[in-house]
Amino acid sequence: MKIGFIGLGNMGGPMAANLAKAGHEVTGFDLAAPMPDGVSKADTAVEAAKGAEVVITMLPNGAILRKVADEIVPAMDKGAVFADCSTVDVESARAVADQAHDAGLLAVDAPVSGGVTGAAAGTLTFMAGGDEDGFAKVEPLFDIMGQKAVYCGPSGNGQAAKICNNMILGATMIVTCEAFALADKLGLDRQAMYDVVSTSSGYSWTMNAYTPAPGIGATSPADNDYKPGFAAELMLKDLRLAQQAAEAADADTPLGKAARDLYAQFVENEGGEGKDFSAMLPRFEKRGHE
Repeated sequence: MKIGFIGLGNMGGPMAANLAKAGHEVTGFDLAAPMPDGVSKADTAVEAAKGAEVVITMLPNGAILRKVADEIVPAMDKGAVFADCSTVDVESARAVADQAHDAGLLAVDAPVSGGVTGAAAGTLTFMAGGDEDGFAKVEPLFDIMGQKAVYCGPSGNGQAAKICNNMILGATMIVTCEAFALADKLGLDRQAMYDVVSTSSGYSWTMNAYTPAPGIGATSPADNDYKPGFAAELMLKDLRLAQQAAEAADADTPLGKAARDLYAQFVENEGGEGKDFSAMLPRFEKRGHE
C-alpha cells in the first residue's frame, strides 16, 4: 500500500518504520525529525500526501492538525483515507473529518495508547472514530503498528475514548501515589501494602502494571529514576483535553479537574516536566499533606 506519513517524531518515526518494514511504500514528511529506516523523504506535507492510498498524521495538537489538513486535503486522491493518530481535541478531529468528507475522502481519528515503547515494539492500541469503510481499510496497518484497534463510532469518538481513558489513568496514578506516601507515614511497609492492594479491591493498572514505587511490583519508570515512559507533560495535555471536552459537553468531572490541576502544578511549578507521570510519588513524599 502507498502511505504518506506526516509527523515522524518519537511516536510517528517508529510507527512509520514498522509500516516500511512490513513492505509498504511509505513516504514521510517532518519539519525536523530524521527519516526512519525504509521511509522515503518528501520535501513537503503535500508531496507526502499526493497519490497515497492512506495518509497518517501524528502531530502535537489540534491547531497543527488543522493547518496540515488545509494543506494536504486538496492534494489527496478522492477515496483515500486521512487517518489522524494524534491526540487532539474532539472539536478539531470532527472539523478535519468534515473537511475530508467534503473533499471526497474517508476520515479516521485514531489516537494511540502505549507510548514510545509501544510505538517501537508495534504494540500500540488504536481507538478509532470515523468512517467504518475507512477503518476497514486502515485496520491492517493498525495491526502492524499495534496489538489492538477498537472502532468506537463516528468521527471524534476515537479522541473521546482516549481522553476518557487517560482521565481515569491520571486520577488513578495520583491516588496510587498518595496511597504509597500515606503508607510510608503510617509505618506500613511498601511491599506489604502492594501485596495487599494488588490482590484486593484496590487493584488497578497503575498499581499492578506500572507501579510508581521503585523496587515494588512491576518494573516501570520508577525503577529508572522516573525517566519517562509517558511524560507528565503529556498526561497534563490529555487531562486538559478531557476538561475542555467536559466543559463543552456540560459533564461534571471533579476528579478529572483535580487531576488536571495537580499535574499542572507538578509540571509547571515543581520540576515535573521531563519526568514520568508516575513521578507524582516522590512529589507526595516531599510535600506531605496538602
